[in-house]
Amino acid sequence: MTKVYGIPNCDSVKKARQWLSTNKIDYEFVDVRESTPSKSHIDGWIATLGAALLVNKRSTTWKNMDNEERDNAENGDTCAVLLANPTLIKRPVLEHNDILDVGFTAASYADHFGIEESA
Repeated sequence: MTKVYGIPNCDSVKKARQWLSTNKIDYEFVDVRESTPSKSHIDGWIATLGAALLVNKRSTTWKNMDNEERDNAENGDTCAVLLANPTLIKRPVLEHNDILDVGFTAASYADHFGIEESA
């Protein structure tokens, strides 16, 4: 099952969801504010992708954090920070078969789903 994690009002999430719908790909959307992934789930993402890729430093949440919280997000217990601040998770997070990806580009999604992009 394909899952997309994010928040509904995020532009990148909207683009990813639109791309999936346009290409008739069934997926489950998980709003990380409403259903924050478990600690073990986020730990798995961090182990696979690394904390640097998963922490959204462009988010309002990041901008409102003090230096100690930012340091903890980058060099400390990243998972605990993401659990406490799920909007700090870079988005969308795509889980599809054995693929785990963060962010959206039409080219990367086309590659993940084996769809040839039109020029």
